[in-house]
Amino acid sequence: MSNTPKHTGKASPEQVTYANMLFYGCWGGLALMLVTYLVYVTGILTPHVPLDRIPQLWSQPVGVYLKEGNVPHGWGWVALVGQGDFLNFIGIVLLAGMTILCYIPLIPAYLKRGEKIFAALALAEILVLLVAASGIVGGGAH
Repeated sequence: MSNTPKHTGKASPEQVTYANMLFYGCWGGLALMLVTYLVYVTGILTPHVPLDRIPQLWSQPVGVYLKEGNVPHGWGWVALVGQGDFLNFIGIVLLAGMTILCYIPLIPAYLKRGEKIFAALALAEILVLLVAASGIVGGGAH
């Protein structure tokens, strides 16, 4: 008889947790993007780059847009999150970070079941994604 575990076809509790968090997090991120976009276009918050300059700057290369619009590189946008045009980045970051957030509860769940290798892999995944998002390794995108 084999020691291979039998598959029941049912998702494990960890898979269900991950899927639920991803589902609600993605819908929450999309809703947040909609709300912050409405805040931007209605002018509730003043944009960093004035709306009348957008058509002119968007027709330029990105370097010109960044310089003329005084737009920061990388994570510099965080300092401008109170501006209407940068507020919507919060929803984008939530969507982009959902994988990281979904892996966090897996670590204690795996440790509770004694699956240290899976817990270590989940932690490693979180660390790799955080380093990649930080821009520390500088893959040339910034």
